[in-house]
Amino acid sequence: MDAHEKLLDPANVWVDSEKDGAYQQQPLLSQPHQQTKDGDSENKRSLPKRIYYRSIIGYLTSILGALILGCALLRLFAAEAPGNWTSWTTSTPHPPPTNNNNNNTYLLGVGKADITGPVVEINLMGYADPKQVGSGLRQRLYSRAFIVGNIDNPSDRLVYLVLDTQSGDTAVRYGILNALESLGEEYKVYGHHNVAVTGTHSHAGPAGWLNYLLPQITSKGFDHQGYRAIVDGAVESIRKAHQSLTPGYLSVGTTKVFGANINRSLFAYLANPEEERVRYNISIEDDGSVEKDLTLLKFERAADEKALGVLTWFPVHGTSLLGNNTLIAGDNKGVAAYLFEKSMRGENPDFVAGFSQASVGDTSPNVLGAWCEDGSGKMCSFENSTCPVDGKSQSCHGRGPGFQTPDSGARSCFEIGKRQFEPARKLFDEGGLTPVRGGWVKAFHKFHNMTGFEFELPGGRMAKTCPAALGYSFAAGTSDGPGAFDFTQHDGNENTTSPVWKVVSRFLKDANEEQRACHGAKPILLDVGEMERPYLWTPNVVDVQVFRVGQLFIIVSPGEATTMAGRRWKEAVRTSDEAGEDAVVVLGGPANSYTHYITTEEEYGIQRYEGASTLYGPHTLAAYINVTMGLLGYLNPDSPAPPPHDQKSMVYPPDNTNQSLSFIPSVVMDNAPLFKSFGDVLTDAEKGTPYVIGDVVKVRFVGANPRNNLKLGGTYAAVEKLGKDGTWERFRDDGDWSVIFEWERTSELMGWSEVTIGWDTALEGEGEMEKGTAYRIRYFGDKKGLLGGVESFEGVSDCFSFKA
Repeated sequence: MDAHEKLLDPANVWVDSEKDGAYQQQPLLSQPHQQTKDGDSENKRSLPKRIYYRSIIGYLTSILGALILGCALLRLFAAEAPGNWTSWTTSTPHPPPTNNNNNNTYLLGVGKADITGPVVEINLMGYADPKQVGSGLRQRLYSRAFIVGNIDNPSDRLVYLVLDTQSGDTAVRYGILNALESLGEEYKVYGHHNVAVTGTHSHAGPAGWLNYLLPQITSKGFDHQGYRAIVDGAVESIRKAHQSLTPGYLSVGTTKVFGANINRSLFAYLANPEEERVRYNISIEDDGSVEKDLTLLKFERAADEKALGVLTWFPVHGTSLLGNNTLIAGDNKGVAAYLFEKSMRGENPDFVAGFSQASVGDTSPNVLGAWCEDGSGKMCSFENSTCPVDGKSQSCHGRGPGFQTPDSGARSCFEIGKRQFEPARKLFDEGGLTPVRGGWVKAFHKFHNMTGFEFELPGGRMAKTCPAALGYSFAAGTSDGPGAFDFTQHDGNENTTSPVWKVVSRFLKDANEEQRACHGAKPILLDVGEMERPYLWTPNVVDVQVFRVGQLFIIVSPGEATTMAGRRWKEAVRTSDEAGEDAVVVLGGPANSYTHYITTEEEYGIQRYEGASTLYGPHTLAAYINVTMGLLGYLNPDSPAPPPHDQKSMVYPPDNTNQSLSFIPSVVMDNAPLFKSFGDVLTDAEKGTPYVIGDVVKVRFVGANPRNNLKLGGTYAAVEKLGKDGTWERFRDDGDWSVIFEWERTSELMGWSEVTIGWDTALEGEGEMEKGTAYRIRYFGDKKGLLGGVESFEGVSDCFSFKA
């Protein structure tokens, strides 16, 4: 076995393993596995039966049905640059920045608002499974806004939004900017250049709000209710941050996070040059295959040094909650933010914690590795993530730390969120943060057309990007969410799959030879960048944006950059003329739009899922870096503001908000069964026998469709506690991870439905509950009449308590 083969040997690949309550590194093939008598693995038997509906044929059938009725497809979710990135230069070099402003004070504001869209009857966004439809709420979704301004020149400021969504989006960003403009003169300082709309990449939020056709297909089109919830909540979070603006200090630092991410496409990562990889291989625990660094930016009020919030960057996919989960949640990033904010309630109830994504492309929260659930007891194939029984990918699933619990990944999700929160809180508490110096705040944004963009690579070679296209391995999915049928990663093409896919591909849009040559190693399955009926399927015009605050640079990426792609992009900025020796560079996204993935050229050549989903060809990453470097001069302290956006001189992406198709049915009516009323208790809490802390308390009510009222800023469910003065006070609500709201339609014809509210007391912190104290569960609903009127109602359980 030569050195290269040794690297590719799964026996030499390490994943995170739990032992005695702790997590540690362990070789992939050393994972313990026992066989039962009939050959099924013991681990497989302990797993819930997972049903993944992401069937490509279902998507393609819906497309053909929409073309022969309508049109449609597969799945959504999601460049390059070889060589030495220190050779990138800006188009107009500037001398290194000097600190002419000794004032390290900034104008700071933070804000948070609810963006929870419809929690039932809408497809979830991320896994692109038309049968993964919302049935309730695990945790409310939020927009968290962070504003930083120059204290001496307040017009120099930026807004960084962290949304509990799969990504940023073009239509959502247009909606936010238009709404801000309508708020009046003082909000006109916010515009294209200085507003970044990033998503945490949760795969557990409602779909239907994205601008382009491809992600709309599995959600039955565009959902205006969900779109408005995101836009209005994002604007409200900015308004709160704006109204709270105050002089303050920023400080930044980095810590390691272990046990929270692994590389799910290690075969592709190893295609990067060994001399490059070795620079990041620090130890067995931190081998460089993913970034273990969490960067934290602390916001502190100058008047009393009170902490206002934190903004962090760390890469891990929002796929802890699995493809069979149907409860809305913010996934592991939402948990981390919730835990941090909860831990600060006693000091500052308005504290805001944003856990932003970083170079997320090839990361996974399923840290125990990818295993075959086909009875073989083996790990998935290293090269193409298939299983030995049938050679396909459907049985290959990543395992999180709580994979044996049949809860659709909820335990794993909470644990991965906790593993991000704890080191972040420790860094926050123990200090070691460096002041962000200089006082200056700079930003630029550009709409850039990737269709046929020609530019020069370091070394003089010319390169070109292509209209967007997706390869065959895109349809194979990943171990976080496998595809269907005979699609596989790495080796999928029209010769290794059923001939029907070639027919379907060319029926939808037959890519010409120039397009196929431009995409190189990618065998094109869907020529989405050249499909414009009934409107564009994916973006060709992308957002390029960078922020600067003192020595901190924030690259705002519209796609999911892989680990090495993100490093090259950050290194190009870090070694530029504009950055000093102390520059701190982070990458956040996916933001402003959704351009799928951004791999290195070497990873692109492997054509696993990430490479096949790199839209603009092998030079995608190099193009992003080239455009970024050409605009960095605007970030110098004394540079003038970049020119305003002008539709006459700049190509804008379309806003499809008002032309998008929608086949999502509205709520017709709600009814209560005979002799029942809305809010009546059907199954009550146990009143006579006290519960034990750790039990799940459940109450079932006569309910109504929660789409009648999204309860933004409110709640569908509450746990109330009897106070010492004899009054009931709210103890928990559906913004807490421990409270679970589930809705079920019991009769479509009659309009009947039921609601179950569960309280998982095992998730409460030590000492937070009082034994012997009375509690009860309250339901807040809204019913819709046959004539369209909506009326509120409530239901409440009996009192219950916990053993002293």
